Amino acid sequence: MKKFVAEDSFWQLFPQAAIGIVVAEGMKPASEVPAEDSAQIEKLLDRANVLAERHLTSDTISENAPVKAWREAYRAFKTKKGARCSIENLLKRVLKGKPVGTITPSVDIYNAISLKYALPVGGEDIDAFQGDLRLGITEGGDAFLPLGEQETDDPTLPGELCYRDDAGAVCRCWNWRDGVRTALTDDSRNAFLAIECVEPERVGDCQAAIDELAELVERYLGASIAVKQLVTSDNREIEIA
Repeated sequence: MKKFVAEDSFWQLFPQAAIGIVVAEGMKPASEVPAEDSAQIEKLLDRANVLAERHLTSDTISENAPVKAWREAYRAFKTKKGARCSIENLLKRVLKGKPVGTITPSVDIYNAISLKYALPVGGEDIDAFQGDLRLGITEGGDAFLPLGEQETDDPTLPGELCYRDDAGAVCRCWNWRDGVRTALTDDSRNAFLAIECVEPERVGDCQAAIDELAELVERYLGASIAVKQLVTSDNREIEIA
């Protein structure tokens, strides 16, 4: 049995936060997704790039409401210099006229949801987890090979908020950057998908986002949805495998 646990150190910083969790089991490998479904997923992503524009009321990225909220959140814990929330990075691309492009079906689906709702969404391969997945403040030194790197270890900092398991960090600076070890690939079958919300008034959006995410993964990737729920300060852990 594996669990996801949001630790006390997280809730001390963000008592009103909510994390939407979807566990998708038995996803089709990318090679088995029918061409027509792949085309529909690409259309969803294209449409989401357009929908994201409604969240951009300023040409200055830092002045847009979703970005403001997450920049404020990032001030509450130690971060690597230059680290930004994943939704800021996606919205910045839209703002610059460089739409988020296709990667692999599972990632394209969660990026589409992230853009549509302007909430950070991430995904990991549950089968790669070593023990429970935990979100909390770390003492630092957790092993981490950033996605896109081949051999340079980039361990966590003392006081950093991160997702980690028994083998090291899974995603650094809360939702900044995934690691190679647990990243979703074309062949991943079982996914842990998380949507994070730090604005209490947007918890309803977070719920709508996990509902839609689960529906899309089920429809296009043939997955069974084993978990779909919000993690809050009143409900801090769930079984994920």
